[in-house]
Amino acid sequence: MTQIAIIDSGGANISSVRFALQRLGYDGVLTTDRDTIAQADRVILPGVGAAGDAMQRLREHRLDELIPKLSQPVLGICLGMQLLCERSQENDTNCLGIIPCAARKFVVDKALPVPHMGWNQLQIEGSSPLLHSLPDGSYFYFVHSYAVDLSPFTLATADYGGRFSAMIHNKNFLGAQFHPERSGQWGARIIENFLRM
Repeated sequence: MTQIAIIDSGGANISSVRFALQRLGYDGVLTTDRDTIAQADRVILPGVGAAGDAMQRLREHRLDELIPKLSQPVLGICLGMQLLCERSQENDTNCLGIIPCAARKFVVDKALPVPHMGWNQLQIEGSSPLLHSLPDGSYFYFVHSYAVDLSPFTLATADYGGRFSAMIHNKNFLGAQFHPERSGQWGARIIENFLRM
């Protein structure tokens, strides 16, 4: 049975991630234990909230040292994806530095309120087992005020007053800015693809 560690970063979406795994016949252990995370077959870093608070929680458990050294597949969701980057403009936070890009606040526009909240289409820009059988233009559910720059590590984009990285990857580290656990069949497909990688 696949051992899945869900890192307890204090995010509000943890229970929905666990339910999404259970719907697919898997279970994940919510933990900050370094050994449990290091020995897991798959690691999920969820997050909803502030980058500074989440990084402080990771530092308290010395997970900021452990996570970049992991060799199994790791999936960052929403804020968890941004934490994989070098830094976030939110409270000028230094993040995990795994993927060399940064998260910046959306420019406020009366026509496009911040946070970006709701369904948006994905445009696939790269190839990855994470995207297996996923149609280009599929809709996913987003809730975020900060977005990651486009870079060579961008796997898919979305557009909200300009294109941003909706998915990123670097080696065994993958990130989804949207919430696959709240995105219906295509979100379930991404989670299942991740668990089968």
